[in-house]
Amino acid sequence: MDKVNRREFVKRLVATGIATAGTVIGGILVHDKRTGKEYFRELAERHAHRIPKFAVELSPSDVQLVIVRGSSPQKMVRAAFDMLGGARKFIQGGDVVLIKPNVAFDRPPSLCATTNPETLKAVIEACYDAGASEVLVADNPINDPEGCFIKTGIKRAALEAGAKLIYPKPEKFEMVEVGGERIKTWIAFYEPLKRATKVIGVAPVKDHNLSSASLCMKNWYGLLGGARNRFHQHIHCVIADLANWITPTLVILDGIRVLMRNGPTGGSISDVAVKNTLIVGVDQVAVDALGYTLLDRDPSELKYLQRAKERGIGNPNWKELNWREVHV
Repeated sequence: MDKVNRREFVKRLVATGIATAGTVIGGILVHDKRTGKEYFRELAERHAHRIPKFAVELSPSDVQLVIVRGSSPQKMVRAAFDMLGGARKFIQGGDVVLIKPNVAFDRPPSLCATTNPETLKAVIEACYDAGASEVLVADNPINDPEGCFIKTGIKRAALEAGAKLIYPKPEKFEMVEVGGERIKTWIAFYEPLKRATKVIGVAPVKDHNLSSASLCMKNWYGLLGGARNRFHQHIHCVIADLANWITPTLVILDGIRVLMRNGPTGGSISDVAVKNTLIVGVDQVAVDALGYTLLDRDPSELKYLQRAKERGIGNPNWKELNWREVHV
């Protein structure tokens, strides 16, 4: 599509108020009520950025997944990295590490609707110990960003550990290539991805009313901008698209305390169960499959895991990986 035709196409979209996810300009027609800015015309003319893969090459003998049982996030994170061969296997001197927590809602940590701040803090410290030059913490929450970062305890934990917070301001978003079956291109929180040399996802284990579970793969949803709620009707395909889009260095799934029902927001301590489990690995599909069992559910019935397997994104049969289990 040449530039003139593209411009005319966008005009027609504006006139009709229609935008279709998965087209060349998939996520352009957005009106961000939080900022009051309409920026789709400008974004339509921009190049869609391609996100690099952030994975570290491992040998067949290397451990790919670790299960840690315990109750202390700091000890569990340290044990997980030790079992994987040390944090320096993944983070080298000079790396800029983006850590993507789930900060979607303005909920206190006790409700387990967001990432445990103590787990996040331990991961930041491990990255700096390995030689990272800078650690970035970023998310695009559903509720007011600054309020979410404060209420969840993520701001405090990140700053205490020396990380830099990046808030989702409009100028930090760009068009990106997602390359999925449902999403081809979309507006995303590009600034932290552009700066990062390594990416680690840190997600809670929780129930979700649409996708059945919100785990590591679903966590990347928080990097999307615009009218992302339109993807809910195709949620399983979209979650697989997101896992195909972001190839992380590591994913960390926090199941120390689990939101068993009424997700994704939670609302009552009675919805939370103590599972005392942390899962860390390089295959986000495998990590999510194991994490789904913490909800007392069968991974073979989780549609987005099967879609990811069919597309070669990862292996939900986590026992086929080189894995270890440790108690601390």
